[in-house]
Order: sequence, then structure tokens, then C-alpha cells
Amino acid sequence: MIAIGETLISEDVIQKKFVCDLNACKGACCVKGDYGAPLEEDELPVFEKIYPKVKKYMTADGIKAVEKQGKYLKYETGEWVTPLIKGRECAYTYFDDDGTAKCAIEKAYLEGKVDYKKPISCHLYPIRVNVQRNKLEAVNYDRWSICKPACKLGDSLKVPVYKFLKEPLIRKYGEKWYEALEVAADLLEKQEAKVKR
Repeated sequence: MIAIGETLISEDVIQKKFVCDLNACKGACCVKGDYGAPLEEDELPVFEKIYPKVKKYMTADGIKAVEKQGKYLKYETGEWVTPLIKGRECAYTYFDDDGTAKCAIEKAYLEGKVDYKKPISCHLYPIRVNVQRNKLEAVNYDRWSICKPACKLGDSLKVPVYKFLKEPLIRKYGEKWYEALEVAADLLEKQEAKVKR
């Protein structure tokens, strides 16, 4: 683990390779899973604010799910999540012409209707952040079988997880934190090169 400020970062974030391959997975992370996208407490009022503008990009089933369950709900683990449509895709999912699942919130953002891109948990995936008892945040690489094409593409392009996720990591932790992560990654790579000699 690498410690930066109030975070503990798994070395997998530096060592593993990853680049989303939507052509292969068709946005499966928006559809599969036991619950919706995890939300941070400070994102809840944002959902209240943006929903009227995001609604027009959502499917009829997504709107029904939100009207029945709420814009977000508390999962049995105690964390806030987005609602699902009949236990399947996130309520904020829509499908493009080739059947790829995409985010209605992100579409509204890209069209300049809202200034919030999407839940930080979605933006950061395959990184998952867990708050520890001592208030430190554990920044971990999450392995999910649906992301095998992304791992394969990341390997072929030689792109580490932390580089692929530069934008969301800066969104979450700031520029200085990310610069410290780059320094730590460089040191780790040099240490590994010495061991291999």
C-alpha cells in the first residue's frame, strides 16, 4: 500500500493495466450488479438539483424507477446508491443505437445541461474507495469479470489504471495528490526494475 495524505492506495492501481473497451463490454457495468452506483453523501443534493434536467435523457422505465424508489436510496449495507430498473440496470441508464448502455447524467453534462458529470464512483471505476475506521480512505483496484476486455486493451496499450483514471482521480483528490501518486508510481517502477535485474 502507498500512503498519500488521508489515503492508502493499493499497488494494483499502479501495476495493473486498464482501458475501458465499450465496443466489447457494451457498458455492462451500468447493467450488472446487485445494486446501483454508490453515491457519496454530498452527491445527494446534486441529484435533487439535476434530476429535472437529466430526466429527458432517461428511459421511461428509468423515470418510473426513480418515481417509485426515489432519486437515490439507502442500500442494506448503509450506503447510498442509485435505484435499479427491475433489479437490472441503473435507473439513469439509456441505450444507444448499438445497444451500449450509457449514462443519462453524463449525456446531460456533455450537452451542457448540468455541471455534474456522473457519480464519482462510476467515474473512478475500476477503482473503489472505502472509508476505513480510522477515517483513512482505501483506494483499491476492483476486479470484475465483465472488465476482462478493458484489462486486455490496457495490457496491449500499456496504460496503468491510475493513468487511465487521471481525470476522475484529480476530480476526487486534486492535482497535488495526483502528482504525489505519479512520484510514488515512478519510485515503485524503479524498485521493481532493480529487483528484476
